[in-house]
Amino acid sequence: MPTTRNLLSELAADRATGALHLGGAGTFYLTDGHVTCAESPVAPRVEDLLAACGRVSDQAVRQAMRAAAEGRLGGEVLVTQGVLTRGELEFCVLCAVLDAVYFLFDAPEHGARFRRGERHWLGPQWYFDMTGLLREYKRRRTQLDRTWPSADLDALPVVPVGRVPAQRVVLTSLQWEVVVGADSTATPADLAHRLGRPAYSVLLAVRQLAAAGLLRVPRGEITAAPDPPAAPTTPGALDDTPITRGALDDAPTRPDTRVGALPRRVAGTREIRDAVADGTDTAEAAQWLPLTTGDPADVALLIRLKNALEALT
Repeated sequence: MPTTRNLLSELAADRATGALHLGGAGTFYLTDGHVTCAESPVAPRVEDLLAACGRVSDQAVRQAMRAAAEGRLGGEVLVTQGVLTRGELEFCVLCAVLDAVYFLFDAPEHGARFRRGERHWLGPQWYFDMTGLLREYKRRRTQLDRTWPSADLDALPVVPVGRVPAQRVVLTSLQWEVVVGADSTATPADLAHRLGRPAYSVLLAVRQLAAAGLLRVPRGEITAAPDPPAAPTTPGALDDTPITRGALDDAPTRPDTRVGALPRRVAGTREIRDAVADGTDTAEAAQWLPLTTGDPADVALLIRLKNALEALT
């Protein structure tokens, strides 16, 4: 039986452009076989993240969607009208896509259908191939398991303990938002939508809080944090040391990269966007597509910047 990953691989091999609908599980949007956007009901959409931080109004989103229905790219409309800078838009799309893909890769493929030519209203902003997306998916799963090796809390209401099991507790801003927003009925996915935060980041924060003994866990669940992994020896390697009851670390997501010169944007990125915006054949313009994986030079750099900013919050 074909899986979601198999379907995506086949569409990538065919250099297909369109939308792969996975029933109620969500949608992948592809351009010339590259994933350019993804949406899952579990994860807040791009417009949800932008609205939560006060960058985009509902009216601006509706105007951009109407422009997209008329054949224009909604993302370009937001940028040209000065609602967002291109960097802000690309950063938010990157976060939302990686967030949604994490949950879509486990979605059942039953009832999946591909609508050729359908595109997301924002238009393509980043290009990912299956190899890179799968690498990021596995890395995130590993990070969650190292923090709290059980997925039972992922779909349960978040319930803080009545008494903190330590003299002192240090929380990141996101962990504090989760604790304050937890009403004993909201699941991690519910909190992500309420807070306007990426669903994976909220899920990681929940597991960190559980590992520190700050959340109620089902009877029979693991009650102690797992042993921390060995300290990284490669410069720039991911440090996934789990949080402790004395101090909680945000453990932001970042790719396993080496520290070196800052990468430069691949020439031609602008040309492919212009070609798509002008309605020309995307297959003809595909030669200008950057060689994208889950961590191409510019995407990896942006993820590193994202993690650095999250670590400061």
